[in-house]
Amino acid sequence: MATTVMQLPEQEYFLPGTRACSGCGLSLAYRHILKALGEKTILTIPASCLTVLHGLYPCTSVRLTNINTAFASTAASATGIVAGLNALGKKDYTVVGIAGDGGTFDIGIQALSAAAERNTDFLYICYDNEGYMNTGTQRSSATPLGAFTTTTPDTKIEHKKDMMAIMEAHAIPYTASASPAYPLDLYDKVAKAKTIHGTRYIQINIPCAPGWGFPTDQLVRLGKLGVDTAMWVLFEVEDGVFRLTGRSRTMAKSGKKKPVEDYVKLQERFRHIKPDQIAYLQAWVDNRWEQFLQRHNS
Repeated sequence: MATTVMQLPEQEYFLPGTRACSGCGLSLAYRHILKALGEKTILTIPASCLTVLHGLYPCTSVRLTNINTAFASTAASATGIVAGLNALGKKDYTVVGIAGDGGTFDIGIQALSAAAERNTDFLYICYDNEGYMNTGTQRSSATPLGAFTTTTPDTKIEHKKDMMAIMEAHAIPYTASASPAYPLDLYDKVAKAKTIHGTRYIQINIPCAPGWGFPTDQLVRLGKLGVDTAMWVLFEVEDGVFRLTGRSRTMAKSGKKKPVEDYVKLQERFRHIKPDQIAYLQAWVDNRWEQFLQRHNS
């Protein structure tokens, strides 16, 4: 049964006064992630926006144990923590690696793939803001077609890498996508992943106001538009069984979704996108959505 707002834990592990940007999608997502994980959690994170959010030693805005690791080694660090806990006989901790798309899709994919192939018992969360935002908005393989970055000034010409499919191909027990615009769906997926053994992977769409170029008060609106246009689809794959969740499941029943143009026109990063690119992107989204519908209905 889906969690309601009144059922969320009152305990806060994410405190006010962080160094995150105004309107940060990660801040909203992280609050609910930590509520779902609870006290006995060990986090490991690489150089990223999240290390900025955590703060500078000896101060931090997070009440849980955290280990900072090198950019490429989030999953390797998590693997080592799991091994250490096993050696000590401590079975009641949840180990969680959290990295951005740069540290997941690109720099960290080798360590993550190796850990997933071994089915190491930890949860990996990718907060996907579709670029290297912490270092000035450079292109990553998560950047969508048509987007401007400082390393793709004439827009990116390739589609976004399908990291969800890559992780599912490792035959791990649980993969899921989520959005801070739908925090209860996110909370439930993290809570479920916590109870599963083996490698679990959750990828969260994280709108980034300075990197994407939108007013900070439009975070939730943009997150919802991402889902409503099927640029971002909410789903989970548990033991090989696929299902759409939340708003995406509702859209599958109604048969309605909004045009991609509604989503891209609100973001400065798409200011150079051409009409033929929008049409190409719409066709790609439509085809991908149909594939999701077929899997959901099969």
